[in-house]
Amino acid sequence: MILVSACLAGVKCRYDGNDNANHKVIEMVKKGLAIPICPEQLGGLETPRIPAEINEDKVINKKGENVSSQFKKGAKETLRIAELVSCYKAILKQSSPSCGYGKIYDGSHTGRIIDGMGLTAKLLSQKGIIILTEEDL
Repeated sequence: MILVSACLAGVKCRYDGNDNANHKVIEMVKKGLAIPICPEQLGGLETPRIPAEINEDKVINKKGENVSSQFKKGAKETLRIAELVSCYKAILKQSSPSCGYGKIYDGSHTGRIIDGMGLTAKLLSQKGIIILTEEDL
């Protein structure tokens, strides 16, 4: 089974209450080939929510609040789902502090992108799950 970022499947779960709908991901979900997940919602964060970025080893929202515990919880819950469905691959939203793989925002909330991984992408990758982003489709 494949996990996909719910926002890519058209679920309005982004920090701003919108989605990042991707036609290929939506078709995979419709065909039963993929399961949508939103680690940030699984971690207990609301939608909409204050945008957050990784700053060193912490996830800090734009108000300066440390939301690392919610992001860590969401990553662990996503891994639990991955294990339940024998997930071997995930297609995750690039740049996200949860799902970003290879590229994330730099933590300054200025839109600058750097090399790095979101918490969920990192955990899934460490467990041997192949990570792709919407840019790989």
